[in-house]
Amino acid sequence: MSQQLPLKKQPRAGKSTRSGTQDDVVYAHIFDAILEQRLAPGTKLSEEALGEIFGVSRTIIRRALSRLGHEGVVLLRPNRGAVVASPSVDEARQIFYARRLVERAITELAVEHATAEQLADLRQMVSEEQACFSRGDRGAGIRLSGEFHLKLAEAARNAPLIGFQRSLVSQTSLIIAQYESGGRSHCSYDEHNRLIDAIESRDAALAVSLMMHHMDHIDGKLNLDEEGASDDLHAVFSHLLQGKKKGGRAGIEPA
Repeated sequence: MSQQLPLKKQPRAGKSTRSGTQDDVVYAHIFDAILEQRLAPGTKLSEEALGEIFGVSRTIIRRALSRLGHEGVVLLRPNRGAVVASPSVDEARQIFYARRLVERAITELAVEHATAEQLADLRQMVSEEQACFSRGDRGAGIRLSGEFHLKLAEAARNAPLIGFQRSLVSQTSLIIAQYESGGRSHCSYDEHNRLIDAIESRDAALAVSLMMHHMDHIDGKLNLDEEGASDDLHAVFSHLLQGKKKGGRAGIEPA
């Protein structure tokens, strides 16, 4: 019988929630690993290995993987198991095209609806993003870069767009991990700050222009040569295994 693992209950600012049911927690850990580009496209997501890592049943793992499959970041293959999605070049172009349309709509609505509190939260997130990159925590910085766009979608006050954006942001992270070239640049916090300024001034034309330039910047860094992340599940979730080594208590417990 596999030894269960303790999960931290105090997520970092902006990190996907790790409360709720056991499959909520598993889902959040895998989603974060994708946003942080720690999980490589094409990685086989063994139910047995994940069950051992998280200390839960295969039923819990299947529910989490099913949610990720619905968002397009995991492929559920009958009789062959699940793998992290590995978008083709054509699929990557389609995803970026869709992302541009969604970002334009979100930006226009955010200009109209974003509150002072939401803008302050966005500025705080950008500050944390910059701090992560400054101290060399690239994974957390990348995650916050993506979650900035999710937070912006919330400010747009359109529920369907939030769902679309969550799927597109995670798929974009996979595309960047698979195809980004050069120095592996990140989603620029300077561009984020300028975008917040435009939204705060209620200048829709400028805000949309800045967002499209931002997307151009990300798109322009892609090629077919680079590989990234890891296909070793135990390495990706090694921070969870530390509790096991220390004789930690078993399991993912719902909040």
